[in-house]
Amino acid sequence: MHATTSAKKQKEYIDKLQGEIAVLQKRIGEDESAEAIVSRHINLLHRYNEAKDATQLLIGRLAASKETTVRQIHNDMDLMDDQ
Repeated sequence: MHATTSAKKQKEYIDKLQGEIAVLQKRIGEDESAEAIVSRHINLLHRYNEAKDATQLLIGRLAASKETTVRQIHNDMDLMDDQ
């Protein structure tokens, strides 16, 4: 057995959702496409990951030169774990 929803309630719900869409569209920009936003975020994530990888490489070398562990370097420098 399926619940029925009146046409009026469906219309109200659709209007509410369209209002929310309009608010969100204004927040991100009227002419900004979702694809462009996603693409920009992906590019930023790639840059972040490259910087993080380079940093971890340097921390690894520092740990080796100090004859200690990477975890100890993280602790010494108050760096947070990803976990």
